Formats: sequence, structure tokens, C-alpha cells
Amino acid sequence: MLRTARLIVAITLVASTAGAAVKVEKIAWRGWSNCYRVSNGSVELIVTGDVGPRIMRYGFVGGQNLFKEFPDQLGKSGEQKFQLRGGHRVWKAPEDPIATWAPDNVAVEVQITPEGLVAREPVEPLTGLQKEIAIALAPEGSDVTVTHRIYNRGLFPLEFSAWAMSMMAPGGIAITGFPPRGKHPEVLAATNPLVMWAYSDLSDKRWTFTKKYLGLRQDPANPEPQKLGLFNVRTWAAYLFHDELFIKRYQAEPDKTYPDFGCSFETFTNGDFLEIETLGPMTKVEPEGSVAHVERWSLFRNVKLASFSDAELDKVLPPLLR
Repeated sequence: MLRTARLIVAITLVASTAGAAVKVEKIAWRGWSNCYRVSNGSVELIVTGDVGPRIMRYGFVGGQNLFKEFPDQLGKSGEQKFQLRGGHRVWKAPEDPIATWAPDNVAVEVQITPEGLVAREPVEPLTGLQKEIAIALAPEGSDVTVTHRIYNRGLFPLEFSAWAMSMMAPGGIAITGFPPRGKHPEVLAATNPLVMWAYSDLSDKRWTFTKKYLGLRQDPANPEPQKLGLFNVRTWAAYLFHDELFIKRYQAEPDKTYPDFGCSFETFTNGDFLEIETLGPMTKVEPEGSVAHVERWSLFRNVKLASFSDAELDKVLPPLLR
């Protein structure tokens, strides 16, 4: 009877998007019984309803997951402390050990939409915040619009930024671009921050710098953490993993204040994973108000880099960034 009931739910959800190329099915995945698969036949995303909101998978149908998975944390819920788990999540910035690391280990409300779904957590008892992630998948191709929203359900105004964090599978390389370069003395003013943390080490061989680009390689043999941040109006990040390239893009607002000395992008790695992160501006959010932060994702096959150089990256990346 239980198996039959799950099948009926799945058919109902697919039928609710009849006439569209995007289908949403309720499935079991990695030990969680309440997950949702959003697919257009080319790519798929999996969101769990048992914890989150989390996007746990993004990849080509039948292909690899570009996101990190922690097998020992999948299929579980109800833990007292925050669990990494893997996947993609939204956090509150600037980072602090209480409000930012609030557990997301309980079931979320999932609302099916014609283009995907919205996953919304209950109000967090520690913070008074409520987070949601909405995904809208294009009818064909790999493009996804991911809208992150954080509500202030407390009694007082709060100032914070929405922080979108993609935890990538180990063994790839993250790439981002600096704002347009210029020459001295034609350009004398500073153009953007490059922000360090106390543990940032620019001599670490996982970093690669060119005039236009920054690269960070994930090395499972090196457990030491590394992190840098920067600001770019056209914020973007890519992750190359086994000849597949994940790209996320965010349009920053140069007239607003961003966290962490002005970062719209940050990247972090250790021995387990690598994160590519975008941040929205610091915003005063009144009670019952919210702040939204939008990323646009794409995925590409058969991407190869002959070298990490401006010439090679200029050849490969601009056509894909559109």
C-alpha cells in the first residue's frame, strides 16, 4: 500500500505540469522518502522535502552530480546541530556561529510550480528567519533561475545579506573573473576588492591567478582550508568537473554595501569539497519583510581547458557566459 501511495503522488505532480516540458515528480532519493525531481529531459535537479531548503543534485539526466554529497549525512533529519550534507543552500551573511549556522534539519514545505518548485523551511526558532529556495527550470536546455529569499519573522528590523552557497563535488576547479582590466596610467582609481581571511594563503598551489581570472582547485589530499572574496558587478563563477562545466551568474549592485569588505563572490575549499558562493547586498529587513537573491545556472558538456591562461579561458568561457 505504501509503494502504491507514493506512485499516485508522483503521477499527480507530473500531471499538474501537463502541457509543459518541465516535470516535477515526488521520489525517494539517498534515504529520504520525500524528495522532488525537477527535469526537462536534459537536466535534473533534486530537492529534498525532509530537510532544507536544499538542492541536493544538479546534473544531466543519467549523469554525474555536480554537487558534493556527504553519504553519512544523507537520508537523515532531526539533528540538533547544522549538517553540511552537501548540495546548495542559502545562508545569512555576514557569518556568525549562531545565526548563520542555524540547523536546517526539519521538513520543509514544497509548493509545485509550472517551472519547478518552491521549498520553504519553518521559521527558525534561533533566529526568527525563514528561508526559501525557488527553482525555475527552462523548458529545454540547462538554464535554471534560482531565487533565494529570507524572511524576517521576528519583532524587530534586522540587517543582513542573502548568501547562496553551492558545495561542489571534489576534484574540480573553480574559476571566476575579475572586473574588466585596464592599464596604468589610464586607470588610476581602484576597481575592486580582493578580500582575504586569516587562513588565506596566496602561496598555496591550489590558487591560480592570471590577469583576468582566478582559479581554485579542489584537492582531496589537502585538508587545509582556503578562501578569498571579491566584487564584480557581473558576478559569475564556474566549476569544471570531469569535462562538465557548471556556471552560476549574479548581477551585483555597485551602489550598495556588500558583506565581508564588499564581496559579491567568495570561494572556499578544504579536503572534502569546494564552495562557490554569491552574496547579495546588506539590507535592512523589517518584520514580515524579506530579501531576495537571484542566481542563474547553466551546465555544459565536453568542456576542456588546454591551460589555465587568459588566452585559453577567453576562448572557452565568454561564449558560455552569454
